[in-house]
Amino acid sequence: MSIFKFARLAALAVGASLPLALIQNLSATENVPHAPFAEWADLPAPGQLIAGFLYEESESYHIWANGGQRYNVDSQSNGEHYGIDINQGYFTFQYGINPKWALDLNVGATTVGWRTFSNGGTPGAIRKTTGLMDTAFGVRYQIFNEATDTNSAWVPTLTFRAGAVLPGTYSQDFPFAPGVRSAAIEPELLAKKHFGWQGFGAYGDALYRWNRTTGNDQYIVAVGLFQQIKGWELDAGYRHMQTIGGVNLVYNPTTKELQTSGSDPNSFSELREINDSIEAGFSYTTSKRHIKYSFFTRTVFDGNNSDQKFWIGGGIAMPFQLFKRD
Repeated sequence: MSIFKFARLAALAVGASLPLALIQNLSATENVPHAPFAEWADLPAPGQLIAGFLYEESESYHIWANGGQRYNVDSQSNGEHYGIDINQGYFTFQYGINPKWALDLNVGATTVGWRTFSNGGTPGAIRKTTGLMDTAFGVRYQIFNEATDTNSAWVPTLTFRAGAVLPGTYSQDFPFAPGVRSAAIEPELLAKKHFGWQGFGAYGDALYRWNRTTGNDQYIVAVGLFQQIKGWELDAGYRHMQTIGGVNLVYNPTTKELQTSGSDPNSFSELREINDSIEAGFSYTTSKRHIKYSFFTRTVFDGNNSDQKFWIGGGIAMPFQLFKRD
């Protein structure tokens, strides 16, 4: 399949998925596109472009506000349940410059909506915001590769990523907007290591994000295990996200109004969001064309100034050898 045919198919996938997202019955939360399970620790081959598309959605029926108290925000209408719903899709691109260096770019569109809160009207009315996601791009340098650096049995695959984020076009002060909508710089370390029996190993991912626009910096740490069986890979782990500073979420369960503790009660993009989640997924890579099909999920189980999201998504990625290897 040529790169042009893939682009046409991906465009059709976006065209098919976005209308479905826009007709959903719909505090700014962290939502920068990012590969799960420390996948960015591995680099494309030199001269290779890996292009993909991911679609994901989340729903949440509880929030943490007022100092970490948990509230039910389920809204029922005509026998249906509605919470805080996000639908989004984005393209992913990776390019191998040489055996040690690679580039990545992630760009897409997102929408979020809810019925529960009284902000902007009465509870039960649908309110939403839609636009481009925060765009993420970066340069990766692989410090060690466990398959080639054989001086020590303890050497992992270790990669440093210098990343950046450009703000999207959704409303950043919409309560529970799909992102912080801040220009940011994010240094990151990613590691993967095989040990024990064949195909078994662990992964780790740690980044610090300087949100230059909103000023509420964040750090994210994820650790977990994986098992590779031929073309299959199973992953499971834990993820912690914490905002260093910012304002708190204030919720009145009687009036169903959301505010922040800052001087501007509508400064939802400046929330000090904190949450802990469990992530899991699996992928299959074909033996001939090395096309990767993936499925993943993430469940938030604790937090503050955040909602209890349940994420589910899937994607496809295809490699194209644009230039011959050295």
